[in-house]
Amino acid sequence: MDAVAVAAALDDARFDARQNSRFEDLADDARGRAELAEWERLDQLLAAAPAGAVYDPDADPVVQEELAAEAAAAADREAALREAARVAARADELQALRELHALEQTEPADGDEAVRDELTRRAGGYAPADVDAWLAHALAAHRGHYAAPPPAKPPPASCRLRSSRTPRCSPNSPAWSPASASTSWRSRPGSPPPNPKPPVTSPRSSPAPAPRTADPAHNRPEAASR
Repeated sequence: MDAVAVAAALDDARFDARQNSRFEDLADDARGRAELAEWERLDQLLAAAPAGAVYDPDADPVVQEELAAEAAAAADREAALREAARVAARADELQALRELHALEQTEPADGDEAVRDELTRRAGGYAPADVDAWLAHALAAHRGHYAAPPPAKPPPASCRLRSSRTPRCSPNSPAWSPASASTSWRSRPGSPPPNPKPPVTSPRSSPAPAPRTADPAHNRPEAASR
């Protein structure tokens, strides 16, 4: 629809609203007021658009939000129906186990509290005592979904960190350590040891020169006269 068609539809909606206001039973028509508000919104939307623009519901953010909300509500209703069917099937199963006196040998599953409510509704509002006792015993014994999760396993001792920066092991070799790498050549018989680097001599650490011994001949008067 272009701006001209929207303006014509807005005039019709305003005319209908004036006509309905004359009758007491139509004065509170919520649907008519909603349609009038929607046509007014579309008229303002096209008035702000460039000349010759055509209304496109796919580009209308308000319409897209409403469609997304409707899709989410439909998904919630579908999920609720699936859950109700699951609860009803589980209630039938527990009812059959009660009649066979085999309820105590059954492990409770997640969601059995809702199944208890379903059985209570079927019993006319009275909670079955055997179902309550079964759930209470399972909770006390940590059976089924009431069981505590297993504790997390600690990392192996060889992979614990020596410090916050230097790990004792690597992902490829859990038992690797710098000490084992430095002595790994000893485990290969016949292989020569690594050549050590020559020590670096600093001027401060170099030996001092030997002191000169004075020649007694230079101290004689004869040597001086010669």
